[in-house]
Amino acid sequence: MSARLVYDGVVACAPITVPYRRYSINTAHWWIGRALHDLTRAAGIRPQDIDGLVLSSFTLGPDTAVGVTQHLGLSPHWLDHVPLGGASGVVALRRAARAVQCRDADFVACVAGDTNHVDSFRKTLTTFSRFAQDAVYPYGSGGANASFALITRNYMNLYGARREDFGKLCVAQRDNALAIPFAMMKKPLTLDEYMNARPISDPLHLFDCVMPCAGAEAFLVCREEVAKSLGLPAVRILATIERHNAYSDDPIQYRGGWALDADELWSMAGVKPDDVNLLETYDDYPVIVTMQFEDLGFCKKSEGPDFVRSHTFTVGGTFPHNTSGGQLSAGQAGAAGGYLGLTEAIRQLTEARANLLAALAEATGDERATC
Repeated sequence: MSARLVYDGVVACAPITVPYRRYSINTAHWWIGRALHDLTRAAGIRPQDIDGLVLSSFTLGPDTAVGVTQHLGLSPHWLDHVPLGGASGVVALRRAARAVQCRDADFVACVAGDTNHVDSFRKTLTTFSRFAQDAVYPYGSGGANASFALITRNYMNLYGARREDFGKLCVAQRDNALAIPFAMMKKPLTLDEYMNARPISDPLHLFDCVMPCAGAEAFLVCREEVAKSLGLPAVRILATIERHNAYSDDPIQYRGGWALDADELWSMAGVKPDDVNLLETYDDYPVIVTMQFEDLGFCKKSEGPDFVRSHTFTVGGTFPHNTSGGQLSAGQAGAAGGYLGLTEAIRQLTEARANLLAALAEATGDERATC
């Protein structure tokens, strides 16, 4: 395959999180509408300025993205519906970036939102996929826990990972979440509490599993000069990858599609794993986080447990990871869980830049440095 084009002059900005709730009487439409409202206000644009929309939701049905444009009075000329679960955020980002790069749209809103009624999770499970309908749910397997228990146990057997290793990740993310207003988990978590929590599906216990909730995430993709004209702190998009159904012959998952394309990702970005000092991963279960450490090149395959043991993963420690608390402590707001890492990364990078410029202005006495 020929080399992919870089994302020249395309940025992501205006990260939005609509504060999560454990349960909500509002529909997914309300959460998505609230996110779009907050996005336009944060960006200083009008709803009619949004000429591109990417939407992700599990509980929007029977509507899709086109129905939402009617509900909310939008009229974009570029539209995408991305119902891809945890991959939705990255897929939305890369497709929106190409639309802006090709001038198919000037402002692409990337939005994910879901409601959570008392019975929403069970209903979602029953219709999640044809496989779930025919071969999983009728036999009493209520969701992903049993499948990921097998994946976790297999990884432990292959590479010597211990429950304490997964617990370290969960405890660190809880520590990070305590400073986040919208995080569902408000109390510190100790390793003893993690180890002694009630079992869910061996070897998974309570704190290995995300808490379903209602909420929404959003960000804006536009050209860099447009963001500057609006005074919006923004981050440049260096590289993305998208891969589906990787390693389908593996009897039990012990690696992900990241491993197939990681070299191209780093080459396209012009950086190396050693250059990274902040990482946001999709954390439906801790074992998947550990696989990403390996498959993205932060350590070699089989070295994930040692990598975990050698870092703290907290905001103030070594290798800050999932600084919002991730889904394991902030909550999993349906499809918005796939956007959470992106909105948090945009916040972290833009705030870090703002703090650096402020420090430079103070040190030099040059007020222009803060612009």
